[in-house]
Amino acid sequence: MGFKIVIFAFWWSIAGGQALQAKGSNEPQQENDASATERRIIAYLKENLRPGEPLIFSRLYNEVFTKPEEREALGRLNGVFFRVPLFLVKYREGHGELPTLDEIAGQFDLYGAEEADVVLSVMESDPRVPRFIRRDPGSGEVLELDVEKIRSDPRFNKPVEQNLSWEGEIAPDVGGPSFAGPELSLSQMKDKAVLLYVWFTNCPPCVRMTPGLVEIQKAYSSRGFTVLGANADRVLDLSYDDQARVEYVEKHAINFPNFHLSEEDLTRLGNVNIFPTLFLIGPDRVVAKYYVNYQPRHLLEADIDRVLASGASRSD
Repeated sequence: MGFKIVIFAFWWSIAGGQALQAKGSNEPQQENDASATERRIIAYLKENLRPGEPLIFSRLYNEVFTKPEEREALGRLNGVFFRVPLFLVKYREGHGELPTLDEIAGQFDLYGAEEADVVLSVMESDPRVPRFIRRDPGSGEVLELDVEKIRSDPRFNKPVEQNLSWEGEIAPDVGGPSFAGPELSLSQMKDKAVLLYVWFTNCPPCVRMTPGLVEIQKAYSSRGFTVLGANADRVLDLSYDDQARVEYVEKHAINFPNFHLSEEDLTRLGNVNIFPTLFLIGPDRVVAKYYVNYQPRHLLEADIDRVLASGASRSD
């Protein structure tokens, strides 16, 4: 039986689907409608999951969820499904522990722990997906992760192999249309140290981290340094529009430049899968520090001071 009739293969086939009208839109009615659609689909999946039996998504697509907004929601789940294993690997590498269901939900803009639980349950129920996690039967929280099983699966191992240690490497020249319109790129930041900040709108740890980044930009922008934001809304199929991003920037008083990340640049950066991810890059374009998830301001400032001092000593 080919992969096309099972859930993960179906999700592959609709990977290019249009973005769901996601939570966080500046149009409340659209937000409510989209949330209701996604919740309805998740409720159906939860009710119909059977251990050891793959869901036949071709039937769901053709017979059950036939409205455009429903198919858009299924398309969004495609990206979530194939990014979860890599996220678990990177999170454990960065934190020494596994994420909670709430943290998984926050990373993938899911409506909560229940939706994260269903996504994991879909993988667990399908006999064609390797058993790479062990979960608490009561809470559903992830207890153990088998990285080797993820690496050995052709659907997941390619991005895992791209999980690079960036420190000491030359940073790729990434860039794209800025929020203001003109093109913006790392190569334009000549002779500056840069904190490249990869984020998406309303990502919980990004929201928590933003005030510190704003203060860092205030304190260091006159010293040959800038924060440079790479917004991943579009590559993650999130439907925050430009107006929503403008409102987000205004609400958080963001004072550093931002551009729209492309699929190509996401690949150049090693398939970033934890948000935020940050690269501290010296004036010589060498990555001095590589961070995943929330970082406290004092830690970043200590590293920035070292990079700026190192750059100054080389110029003397």
